[in-house]
Amino acid sequence: MASPLRLLLVSEDAIARAGLRALAERAGLSVVAELAPDELAPEHFEAADAILWEAGATGGFDGIRDASGRVPVLALPWTAELAREALAAGARGVLSRERLEEQLPAALQAAALGLLVVDEAEGASVIRAPAPAVALVEPLTPREAEVLQLLAEGLTNRRLGERLGISEHTAKFHVNAILGKLGAQTRGEAIAHAARLGLLLL
Repeated sequence: MASPLRLLLVSEDAIARAGLRALAERAGLSVVAELAPDELAPEHFEAADAILWEAGATGGFDGIRDASGRVPVLALPWTAELAREALAAGARGVLSRERLEEQLPAALQAAALGLLVVDEAEGASVIRAPAPAVALVEPLTPREAEVLQLLAEGLTNRRLGERLGISEHTAKFHVNAILGKLGAQTRGEAIAHAARLGLLLL
């Protein structure tokens, strides 16, 4: 590309965002913004060619599904399980933190061309076939089915509450109930299980 690729940095952690900005600028990339996930807005997607999404050790990929429909997203997960969760949420690729600086420019170019990007060292564990879904412990209520569909869109608990006219606390209660009924530990697992059980309109 004639001009530097425009990169949007997303992380809950301000220190992580600052570190990623320094890394990206050393790699010759143009950072258009660095934001927390709940700060993302349509104008940010329009200004970027790609998104680098950093998550904490317990996850933090809420919103990837919505973002990835607009701009290619590369995720930085801590574990193979979180990598699979990020890909299930719609990320175009996952990268290892250990070789990020040398891989980032090429990985972003590949993602922008529509290619799936997975670090070679982690590829086998990340792309392996998912475990069979377990049966529902008990049926979802109509409200839980509604929340599940919004979960698949990548909404945070706060956005779920806003969409459904309920409190963030109540939204979190419904999410936890869904995870329990699907035998899932994370939102990504819940979405994957629900899709295999035919509970989602994807």
